[in-house]
Amino acid sequence: MIELAYEHAEAAGLPLWCQDEAGPYQAIPQPGENWHPEGKPLLQPHEYVRGGTAKLLTLFRPRTGEVQATGVLSSPNAVLHPWLKEHLQPLLEHLETNPPVVRHPLPDDHPLMRTWQHWWWSYERPKPAPALRLILIWDNLKGHLSYDMVRWLLQHGILPLYTPIGGSWLNMAESLQRIIVRRALAGQHPQTAQHIIDWLEQTVAGWNKHPTPFVWNGKRRRRRERARLRRLGGSGAAVVHGYSIVG
Repeated sequence: MIELAYEHAEAAGLPLWCQDEAGPYQAIPQPGENWHPEGKPLLQPHEYVRGGTAKLLTLFRPRTGEVQATGVLSSPNAVLHPWLKEHLQPLLEHLETNPPVVRHPLPDDHPLMRTWQHWWWSYERPKPAPALRLILIWDNLKGHLSYDMVRWLLQHGILPLYTPIGGSWLNMAESLQRIIVRRALAGQHPQTAQHIIDWLEQTVAGWNKHPTPFVWNGKRRRRRERARLRRLGGSGAAVVHGYSIVG
């Protein structure tokens, strides 16, 4: 379902956003490369005092590369849910004044549309269900399934799609966060949690000046899949995973 959303949602006029919480990151020397002259590496202290931890709340739109992020000391539901509502509400208001272009509308029997109808029937039982306006990819955590939060999403036309257990790699926000964290913290020694928050938010601001869109199932993935195929006699036929042929 998540793969279908990545491939079809934006073309159907449904903005797709991914949300995740990166961290926690400790205020200690961080591993990684740095730009010091050759033969004169940066020396980190052998002994250090732990200066607390910080996390990064991230909302990421793969289609445009746009990131909305805030550094926090912790991310319980009391922090995450108000933050998410605060950032989603302007996106919904923007959709009202600037409707997205619909290039390939989804038919009523499309799995995404059937999932939207199912979500609404299980929570509110309206007839008919309101229009679907936005899709949110989310990790499958208990707090993300709270009744009040899910009900708010549905009332505002937002369909949450949860990654399966062991499938958090389906959330492209995690890929973006690894890039941001590496740029902000690699080889550095933050002294306090606030240093971590400042550096992460500054890196996000720099990213948004020249954002990089993410594409699901792009050319690299297709090249890797082709490389795993064992071609048969130069034809279009192939053996998957290199299995041998029994004569």
